[in-house]
Amino acid sequence: MKKTIVQKVVFKNTTPRDVYDLYMNPKKHSAVTGAPAKISNKVGAKFSVHNGYISGKNLHLVKDQLIVQSWKSKTWAKDEDSTFIIDLTKKGKDTVLIATHANVPDKDVKGVTKGWYGHYWNPMKQYLAGKTITRPKM
Repeated sequence: MKKTIVQKVVFKNTTPRDVYDLYMNPKKHSAVTGAPAKISNKVGAKFSVHNGYISGKNLHLVKDQLIVQSWKSKTWAKDEDSTFIIDLTKKGKDTVLIATHANVPDKDVKGVTKGWYGHYWNPMKQYLAGKTITRPKM
């Protein structure tokens, strides 16, 4: 069975441009995750992050606002594929990120849910605040 994960994350005193750039810029993406990232801000471009553990393709991009990707874990079966969406909205001095991850295999929902916070949202907040980034062990 497939599940959908929806997460709301508020980045204090940050612009949507800064959050978008952290995810889509390969150097910044690597700095946040602590792992190599091959990612581009071009629609149709393939990406690979976490040493190839995660891969996919950019399906639709609206600069500083929206990221839609096909997304697949190396451990998933060949026919298992998901869609990952980041929606960024400015709210006062903050940026609200709504992440929707659809078609996640039931067996991986718990790990993927925790993984977004441990490998992305919390490290991104630390990076943007100029703090030392802490990450879970892989």
